[in-house]
Amino acid sequence: MDELEAMVGDSTVTAEEFRIERGKVEEFARAITETDPLFRDADIARERGYEDVPAPPTYARVSRFPRYRPEDLEGYGFDLGFRPEYVLHGEQHYEYERPLTVGDVLTGETTLVDVYQRDGGRAGTMTFAVYETEYRDESGDLALTDRATAIETSGAVQDGSESGDEADGSDADDADLASDPEAAANGGQVPAAESVDAVDSIDAVTVGDTGPTVVVEDLERKHFVKYAGASGDFNPIHYDEPYARSAGNESVFGQGMFTAGVASRVVTGWFDLESVASFGVRFQSRIFPGDAIVATGEIVDRRADDGVVEIELEATNQRGETLLTGSATAALGDD
Repeated sequence: MDELEAMVGDSTVTAEEFRIERGKVEEFARAITETDPLFRDADIARERGYEDVPAPPTYARVSRFPRYRPEDLEGYGFDLGFRPEYVLHGEQHYEYERPLTVGDVLTGETTLVDVYQRDGGRAGTMTFAVYETEYRDESGDLALTDRATAIETSGAVQDGSESGDEADGSDADDADLASDPEAAANGGQVPAAESVDAVDSIDAVTVGDTGPTVVVEDLERKHFVKYAGASGDFNPIHYDEPYARSAGNESVFGQGMFTAGVASRVVTGWFDLESVASFGVRFQSRIFPGDAIVATGEIVDRRADDGVVEIELEATNQRGETLLTGSATAALGDD
C-alpha cells in the first residue's frame, strides 16, 4: 500500500484528440438502446437548440479506444499491479459543464485521487483506486469531469459490482458488493416501458414525481459485444465464455457501464440534456444473457431557489434484484 499511496496526486494524460464523431455517437446510442433521434439526426438536434448532435451522458467511455490514447498507455497509466480479471467497477460519476457535441475535440487528464483497502467479506481484501479525469476542449475549457472507482478483489465475486474492467472511479467509501436484499422498484416483475413528457421548468415538478420506465428484455451476448464495439471496452470477460469461467464466473456478463448507459435513458427521456448537471451510479449486481434491465427514477428534492432537482435512480433485473443505484441532478428554468 505504501507504493500505491505514493502515487496519489499523480496525473497523466489519458485521452488525446478525443473527437466526438457523429457516426460514433449514433453507434454508442444504439448500443445502449437509446431511441431518441436527437443522438443521430443533426436537423432534429438543431431544432432542439444544439449546434450539432450531442452525445449521451456516458459517452466519455469511448475515449478508451486506442486511437485516443497516448502510445503504450495501459489503463490510466498508473501501475497499481491490479489483475484485470479481478477488478470491479464500483462507482462512476459524471459532472457536466455542458453536453459533449459532435465536432468537439477533447483532451483527458487523469489524477489518482485516492487508494485504500478494506475487508470485503466474500470478496476478501479489496483494494480501491479512485481516479478523476477532466476533459477539456481545444480552448482549454472544462467540459466534463469523470470520477471512477476501481476495486481489485482477491478472487471472482459472484454477486456485486461490474467485474473485469481496468475500471475507473467515483467515491466508493460505502461500496457494497452484495445484491440489495430490499424489494426492488419493479417488485420482481418486468413492467411495460413507459415514457413521460419532457420537463424544462422547476414549476412543473414536485418531489415524488417519477420518470420514464426504461425496459430492455431478453439480453443476449450480442448486446455486450455491441457495447464493447461502441465503447472500446474489449475485456474478454464480457464475450469469451472460457475466459469468463476460468476467472471463476458462471458465464460471460454485461459491462456495468452498459447497464449505466441504459439507466441514463431515464434522465435523457425526462429532462433536456443541456439541463443535466450530474449523473452517477453505484454497481451492485451484474447482467447475464437472458436477463432484463428495468430502469426507473424519482425526484427526491426540488430546490425552487436555484431550479435544481435531485433524482434517485435504480436499475433492476427481471427478478427484482438491484443492478445499480444512482443519482442525477438537473438545473431547470422557470415557466
